Amino acid sequence: MIRISQMKLPITHSVDDLKKQAARELKVPKERIRTLRISRKSVDARKRPVLYVYTVDVELAEEKKQMKRIRSKNVSLVQPKIYRFPQPGEKEAQHRPVIVGTGPAGLFCGLMLAKAGYRPLLLERGETARARKRTVDRFWATGELVADSNVQFGEGGAGTFSDGKLNTLVKDPDGRGQLVLETFVQAGAPEEILYWNKPHLGTDVLIGVVERIREEIVSLGGEVRFGTTMTDIDIKDGAVRGIRICTKTQAEENSALWNETEEYLPCDILVLAIGHSARDTFSRLAEKGIPMEQKAFAVGVRIEHPQELINESQYGKNYPEELPAAAYKLTRKTESGRGVYSFCMCPGGYVVNASSEPERLAVNGMSYQARDGRNANSAMIVTVRPEDFGGTDVLAGMEFQRRLEQAAYRAGQGHVPVQLLADFRKRQNSRSLGEIEPCIKGTWEFGDVRGIFPEELSAALEEGILGCGQIIAGFDRGDAVLCGVESRTSSPVRILRGDTMESAVQGLYPCGEGAGYAGGITSAAMDGVKTAEAIASKYRRLSKQEES
Repeated sequence: MIRISQMKLPITHSVDDLKKQAARELKVPKERIRTLRISRKSVDARKRPVLYVYTVDVELAEEKKQMKRIRSKNVSLVQPKIYRFPQPGEKEAQHRPVIVGTGPAGLFCGLMLAKAGYRPLLLERGETARARKRTVDRFWATGELVADSNVQFGEGGAGTFSDGKLNTLVKDPDGRGQLVLETFVQAGAPEEILYWNKPHLGTDVLIGVVERIREEIVSLGGEVRFGTTMTDIDIKDGAVRGIRICTKTQAEENSALWNETEEYLPCDILVLAIGHSARDTFSRLAEKGIPMEQKAFAVGVRIEHPQELINESQYGKNYPEELPAAAYKLTRKTESGRGVYSFCMCPGGYVVNASSEPERLAVNGMSYQARDGRNANSAMIVTVRPEDFGGTDVLAGMEFQRRLEQAAYRAGQGHVPVQLLADFRKRQNSRSLGEIEPCIKGTWEFGDVRGIFPEELSAALEEGILGCGQIIAGFDRGDAVLCGVESRTSSPVRILRGDTMESAVQGLYPCGEGAGYAGGITSAAMDGVKTAEAIASKYRRLSKQEES
């Protein structure tokens, strides 16, 4: 296979134009190209006109002979990267693996184990993705919060109601990232995610994708239980022996009454893919003495601008309409030394009420696949470290998040609090909007967003946002809409594990973003794959053992 990089073509080019350009790079007639596959596609907006930049993989006859005629650093021979799952280990497990959580980490850990014949059991406190969407829509319309099924909890995890970004900075020498993307495509995602520089899946697409992954797990012998929360872990002689679970079932269809069933579930392989908002579980783990540590994270606000402003800043005026909604990535360092940066930028997206606890309010950003909303939004956040939390308790960061969310709930009187940037700077509540109409899923109310934070953090956010106005003209406009609080950027704790992915407690496998080892959909899924590899490398496939 021959790889050609840095192929630049006009935005309006055709597929045939791409093949012709590849033939020119290889100095062959285009008819000699047997196959052409796009490996990478990005937008180059540094100069005008804006161009697409490709890396393509081409198959020819006598490739090595042809390469001798080419003197270009952009052309090279490559071998396809083939992912390989490990052979089963020798240790015998008494029970099938149990995975707590069906976000990307849990789903992909379960999928890989199911494919390898381990018949895993996945437990999810929330609802199926489709039922969860109905519950979330109702919450945004009425404020009726369901504690176990919301933007944070349920099939697909918190990423289901996000911009659905699939890019990651995690190094991938073993091909796990490509495996994750290919799995998404097999489950119904558009094929373009395999090659776009910054691929994403909107909430509308993600719901069907995660459902089909779950269906495959079940078809391979796995099991998924919804409405089921792990309430305790049984540990004896330094090893997992079982867990206690509580399962909620609706008494009758459309009934407000629920039945609760408690059960002891024996297990000796337990994967904790619990997500970054499983605060009750974090508390229980701390009580049980599971090795954990504080972890830095970031907090801040969501800021909204017209998407057209961002498009023109990135592409220039009169840009081709074929271009996707433009994104940005910004970072500034304040005079005090704090870093302020954009996070989870949502082109053509929405700010969403992402609360999961009563009388505490958090926000996030979300996009649909088309990214065709009128506003762009992103989190503008500042890093907070253990010295900012106060205290040495391992859960101090979690309690810091809670204090901010309580302040946000009060600032908006139970609604998403909104404040214009000009008023944020003047320390006064806004009374009317400017030219920007908020795009918010959930009800909102003018409130003191600045007062949510300790003043040191508010001052850093103000300085950082104003500095970003030097990079994107209009970013610091006075009617930019701020709302808060963006507090769930990552887990406030790390559940410690060793090189074999296992905790000091034998059989316990902390996994994904909630455990402190990932930062987004793809990296969490990759960590789930890696955890499945570790389990499979150690244990035999389940065969004649009695399943619990």
